[in-house]
Amino acid sequence: MSTNTLLIELGTEELPPKSLKKLATAFYQQVTDQLNAAELSFDDAKWFASPRRLALQVSGLIDKQADKTVEKRGPAVNVAFDADGNATKAAQGWARSNGITVDQAERLTTDKGEWLLHIASQPGKSVQELIPVMVNQAVSKLPIPKPMRWGSSRIQFIRPVHTITMMYGSEIIPGEVLGVASSNQLLGHRFHHQGLVTLDSADNYLSALESAYVIADFEVRRDNISKQILAAAADMNAEALLDDDLLDEVTAINEWPTVLVGTFDEEFLQVPAEPLIYSMKDHQKYFPVQDKDGNLINKFIFVTNIESKQPQEIVKGNEKVIRPRLADAEFFFKTDKKVSLESRLESLASVLFQKQLGTLKDKSERIAALSRSVAEKVQGNQISGDEAFRAGLLSKTDLMTEMVLEFPEVQGTMGKYYARHDGEAEAVAQALEDQYRPKFSGDTLPEGVTGCCVAIADKVDSLVGIFGINQPPKGDKDPFALRRAAIGLIRIIIEKQLTLDIKELIADSIAAYGDKLVNENTAADVIDFIMGRFRAYYQEQGISVDVIQAVLAKKPTAPLDFEQRIKAVSHFKALPEAAALAAANKRVGNILAKFDGELYPAFKAELATEAQEQALASEFNALNGQLESLFANKDYQQALALLSSLREPVDAFFDNVMVMADDEAIKVNRLTLLSQIRESFFNIADISLLQ
Repeated sequence: MSTNTLLIELGTEELPPKSLKKLATAFYQQVTDQLNAAELSFDDAKWFASPRRLALQVSGLIDKQADKTVEKRGPAVNVAFDADGNATKAAQGWARSNGITVDQAERLTTDKGEWLLHIASQPGKSVQELIPVMVNQAVSKLPIPKPMRWGSSRIQFIRPVHTITMMYGSEIIPGEVLGVASSNQLLGHRFHHQGLVTLDSADNYLSALESAYVIADFEVRRDNISKQILAAAADMNAEALLDDDLLDEVTAINEWPTVLVGTFDEEFLQVPAEPLIYSMKDHQKYFPVQDKDGNLINKFIFVTNIESKQPQEIVKGNEKVIRPRLADAEFFFKTDKKVSLESRLESLASVLFQKQLGTLKDKSERIAALSRSVAEKVQGNQISGDEAFRAGLLSKTDLMTEMVLEFPEVQGTMGKYYARHDGEAEAVAQALEDQYRPKFSGDTLPEGVTGCCVAIADKVDSLVGIFGINQPPKGDKDPFALRRAAIGLIRIIIEKQLTLDIKELIADSIAAYGDKLVNENTAADVIDFIMGRFRAYYQEQGISVDVIQAVLAKKPTAPLDFEQRIKAVSHFKALPEAAALAAANKRVGNILAKFDGELYPAFKAELATEAQEQALASEFNALNGQLESLFANKDYQQALALLSSLREPVDAFFDNVMVMADDEAIKVNRLTLLSQIRESFFNIADISLLQ
């Protein structure tokens, strides 16, 4: 067998930029999975993507499958022939399906009987036979939510298809995909190259397209753009605000990227940077620029798909386009400042938070009350309950401003600027921005403690309200982002070291809702939901599932307390005594589960008849005083370290003492001792769940 390079390319109209990378990698995965399933070995495979193409290049691909010998077992001999030795219909049908007669069949003898057997040689199929089928199969499975039709054809794809290229080395693989016949013709750059590109070999794909002003390799093109942007910023002694998602998007828009720099009027810098940045990035796909101190400057970097002889004309065009965008932001900012946030409170009554739960004004009032309650519960922090209440009350008012209505992504941030303009306390202003943090996994937490109070109150209010009307998240549907809210709640309390109990916060929130909630199990449902998020939170940190489950068995509702238990159990699990004590706890749990009687209030030393049980009781009693103090101070790690010293006496007890003694009093006494030891461990976690 020989090997060569395979090339597959779909040439299309401009593909959706935000979907391009996903489509290309999905196409790559579908084809390579099929190659592997067909046992067509290859050295390497790489995907390519540009605005008008999805492609895959496979190097060192063998030209055909290996021939196979296939054994096809038929009916048992006693079924294949009747009493007279004539072939039955079952045998004849099986033989026909294999292209032979019954007489030509071989016999397979096993210890379970004898069967008819046909040994067939199955020739391997060639790349030319297999690839068109694979490509059609791969195309049909691409993640395309809304396919389209074009012309009079009923064929559907994400965009109209103009060319299909399937080549093996220098040979064109005949076939049809999406109604287009395979050829060696490729689309070049829409403006820089006239006509199609003729490809002489699959190996020359990249160079052939580059001569037609197309950089087909997505990653190379992305790196090219990034380097040009960084160089342009360095020339200005400034820094470009690179954004991975935006970089991917502009890479998906441009085939022959050229980076240019534009300027806008300095007067626009009087507007807060965030809406300007959002307008440049989201609306125009520009990269904003800041000075070395982090201040936005009146420059922007953009990527164009042509190498112009008059680049300044392109710059002027983009400067002309960005001006009205920034002018809008300036107008909104000036207009919004004419009305205070406080005066916008009443307008929140016209906006529903949720039909059964009331308006945004109702929600703001609940958040305000709960924010004050949270502030009063936080220990060791000098927080003004009045400021927390004020921040909660104003938390949603910027949603009614022109700026946020136009740029929703700057909600909270604009609240901060408007609050400062209104003369609100800095803690209140900062809290208006902090309330939405963290917005996504790995995002920053609220800066100030007042902001933490409002963020916690907002998240708890949403969780309690939605569960309270029996509309919890189902499957991948989570319209109120409750999973994110629960994770954010956990992160804020743990990472900001706040002494708060979720159970108490939920109770306060339920009280604030009054008679709006119809779910009688709201508190339990919300707690269970948040408990479920602890697992995801700690698994992301590399904590093993058994450690998390051991702590979850205790269901501690104070996140900071949960964190201390996790650390303690993780440390305990690494001790050499852990495995034996975990097994002992499991054994004790199983024994107690089968015991129907009542244990003694305390172990009775006078009933201890064996030296090993006396020794275990003595060791345990010696630890009790220290354990009580450690549990009171929540020093779980030290408590488990002390309990680990019981390993030897526990092992000796089980090796030498009959727990289920014939004497009832002695049996109950031994069970009482084991139960007390188990409870000491269970004060922290159920270590029997440790693997």
